[in-house]
Amino acid sequence: MYDFIVLGEWLEFAVRWLHVITAIAWIGSSFYFIALDLGLHRDRNLATGADGEEWQVHGGGFYHIQKYLVAPEKMPADLIWFKWESYATWLSGFALLCLVYYLGADLYLVDPNVLDIPVWQAVGISLASLAAGWLLYDQLCKSRLGENPTALMVLLYLILVALAWFYTQVFTGRAALLHLGAITATIMSANVFMVIIPNQKIVVADLIEGRTPDPKYGKIAKLRSTHNNYLTLPVIFMMLSNHYPLAFATDYNWIIASLVFLMGVTIRHWFNTRHARKGSPTWTWAATVVLFLIVAWLSTAPMFRAEDSEQVQLTPVAQKFAQAEDFEEVSDIVLGRCSMCHAAEPVYDGVHWAPKGVILETPAQIANWARQIYVQAGLSHAMPPANVSYIEPEERAKIVAWYRGVAG
Repeated sequence: MYDFIVLGEWLEFAVRWLHVITAIAWIGSSFYFIALDLGLHRDRNLATGADGEEWQVHGGGFYHIQKYLVAPEKMPADLIWFKWESYATWLSGFALLCLVYYLGADLYLVDPNVLDIPVWQAVGISLASLAAGWLLYDQLCKSRLGENPTALMVLLYLILVALAWFYTQVFTGRAALLHLGAITATIMSANVFMVIIPNQKIVVADLIEGRTPDPKYGKIAKLRSTHNNYLTLPVIFMMLSNHYPLAFATDYNWIIASLVFLMGVTIRHWFNTRHARKGSPTWTWAATVVLFLIVAWLSTAPMFRAEDSEQVQLTPVAQKFAQAEDFEEVSDIVLGRCSMCHAAEPVYDGVHWAPKGVILETPAQIANWARQIYVQAGLSHAMPPANVSYIEPEERAKIVAWYRGVAG
């Protein structure tokens, strides 16, 4: 069990690392091509028949880039496809969702105080919502609304607000925001896999067969690409939110998430306008600051959704840790060394809310967080930070013995 826990932690770290790396590659290439497309000079008569061109300098060299509105006359011998960054980001993200939220559902996915459902139902709702979200979005884009991008964007935003509220009624606050990011990322990656790349392949096939490609395929791909552009920043916020209780552990977390999507639009609008050489709409930054201040205010009004210690339920696994012979001694150690910070109302100077939203004031709470206590304060010295509460080596050993004695 010791080896399993350690390997599990490192596996999660490795997958998270991979997810961040692939996301950087995907987002970087996406932002680059959006900026490139908007900044192309289209007021020049190009002998090649290209729609626009731009000169760029980077890494000591000059690059001459041309874009064809539909496709060049002949198929290039070497064609680079930008797709694997998207696929790898989604696959690694889904793997992380399984490792953290499905395997750790008792802590991170299901909150009996929100909705008391078995783990299998919670996982089922999670998977079904990801699939249903994409299907609904795809059908809306294929409907007549696809011809009215502004109306479509407004409707999609309202759907995201509804999803934000729905998730907070089913999952933990942490999982709710994470799932909102996951469903958005699923839409973005599916746009690439199901629409953008297939449409580009149709154009390539037409070129190879000597046919003139239909411009509609480029128009469809452009709409999905634009959606991806505006959704990127909110997705990053949702992915990071699980580290910040002020984002996920408040009564207004679904409103916070909804406002973050608006901030993503205002920020990207400024960059898109600048890249298109249409000026600098400074109002977007003012709007972003106002939205951010509202988010900050909502996060503390009230500070947290109060957790009733009497209503905290023990998961089946936690019951085993609570029934261990040495649990009372371990509980005293945690209460003495950790609860000054990990409390509904922390008393440690400078700590205003429980780190990561973890509260350790009762035996039930301590038993529920057994694995994290074991990893953070037993296997490692991560907690308390800088050992500010002077936890002794013998006490850490007692935590390790307690956990391994139950986990076997």
